Amino acid sequence: MTQNRIFGITGWKNSGKTQLVTALVAEFTRRGYRVSTVKHAHHNFDIDRPGADSYRHREAGASEVALVSGRRWALMHELRDEEEPPLEAILVRLAPCDLVIIEGYKREAHPKIEARRLDARKQEPLSVNDPNILAIAADHPVAEDVLPVFDLNDIGAMADFIAQTVGLEKETV
Repeated sequence: MTQNRIFGITGWKNSGKTQLVTALVAEFTRRGYRVSTVKHAHHNFDIDRPGADSYRHREAGASEVALVSGRRWALMHELRDEEEPPLEAILVRLAPCDLVIIEGYKREAHPKIEARRLDARKQEPLSVNDPNILAIAADHPVAEDVLPVFDLNDIGAMADFIAQTVGLEKETV
C-alpha cells in the first residue's frame, strides 16, 4: 500500500480534468506541498520518439529503459504481452510526497472530485454510481442535493476540500 496521500480527479473526456489537475498541482505547490501526479491514458501513447536512442533500446526489446540526465530522469516500462498494472502498483513506485493527484481511473476506489463541463463528451453523472466521488466541480449550475459542488475555477476551495479530506495540515506559507 502506498504511504502517500492520494486524491483523484475523474470525469468524461473533455470535462476539464487536466486543467483542474494542473491548477490543483500549482495551488498545492504554492502552498509548499510536494505533489506528484498519475494520469491514466486510454489509448496507445508514447513519451519517446522514433530514432532516439531510448526508443531504439525499446524497439530492440528492452523491458525497461531509464533515461537519466542532470535535470530529470524517466523510466519507461514496456508491457508487451503483460496486462496494464493496477493503480496501486504504480503508486508504490512513486517517491514520498505530500499528495498524489490522480487523473482518470474512474473505477478505482480512492477519493475523487468529478469534473463536469457542458462541452464534455458525455453528460451522465459518474457520482450516482461511485461512492468515492466526494464532490463535483462544474462549469455550469448543478442540481446536487448530497455532494458539495464547486465552480470548476474555484481552485482554492477545492484545494482546501482535498487537504481536509486527506489530512494535509493547514497552509503554512
